[in-house]
Amino acid sequence: MGKEAAVSQNEGLKTDRAARVSRLRNKIRRNAEWTVVRKEKRKVKKQAQKKRKEEAENDPSYVKLQPKTLENTRERDDTVIDTADEEVVFDINHDDYEDYFKKTYEPKVLVTSSDNPHSKTNKFIRELTKIVPNSSCYWRKRSSVKGMVKRACEKGFTDVVVVNEDNRSPNGILVSHLPHGPTAYFKLSNLKLTKDMKHKNTITEFTAHRPEVILNNFTTRLGQTVSRMLASLFHYDPQFKGRRAVTFHNQRDYIFFRHHRYEFKSEKKAALRELGPRFTLRLKWVQKGTFETIEGDYEWAALCYHRRYSSRQND
Repeated sequence: MGKEAAVSQNEGLKTDRAARVSRLRNKIRRNAEWTVVRKEKRKVKKQAQKKRKEEAENDPSYVKLQPKTLENTRERDDTVIDTADEEVVFDINHDDYEDYFKKTYEPKVLVTSSDNPHSKTNKFIRELTKIVPNSSCYWRKRSSVKGMVKRACEKGFTDVVVVNEDNRSPNGILVSHLPHGPTAYFKLSNLKLTKDMKHKNTITEFTAHRPEVILNNFTTRLGQTVSRMLASLFHYDPQFKGRRAVTFHNQRDYIFFRHHRYEFKSEKKAALRELGPRFTLRLKWVQKGTFETIEGDYEWAALCYHRRYSSRQND
């Protein structure tokens, strides 16, 4: 009872002090007093955390509670693939990207934009060509996507990447695998170019090596298709000498893109330096074959695009 009385008395003193500070009419003095009160609260909180940590270390039966997050409270998705299922693995390994993963060809990517692109879109395209090895930038010159895909096939390109823009800012990326597809469209958001980042680190001729590609959390059949599509843009043989890593992290149906260069500080420690750019992708539709807006066979489409496609079919 003595300990509980002391705690309640301490809380009562804190409440009285907070009430006294709130009654101060001088703004400068009141802000100074609130700073002292908040500092004391943080100090008490840290002492309590330290005490709980010491008690947990001395108690062998202590079990650390896991915080509830959106990931660990999410219901299991029925579309998650089973890697032990031979039929599923066979279907994945014999898709349109089978030749790429068998290393029968080297990817050659064409990167372009919409007509009359803004300077921000131009800078983003140039940075993409620096990240993706063996990629070339071409301007649209009022040509259609179908015409570009046809000419790209004739010139030996394996993929076409089209960056769309709206209100002078990139807002979408179309990726088409040649010559037989598939084609996917992603909504682009939260774009941050290299010059806008806190630490500006550009890719020079000495660091322009083929990067490693890291694909995280693509666990569904659709996720496997998207991950293999993104992986096929890069060379399958990374140059570890450059110490560059490109990451596509899928979380809550958003794909976060990051581009880093890692450095070894010691035998046990490594540091990451973000090179940029960074952006977020959200899949809108996947289409079998190359780009076809009217007669295309959609393998998957978001709800808004599905309604638009259905109304177009009924007209």
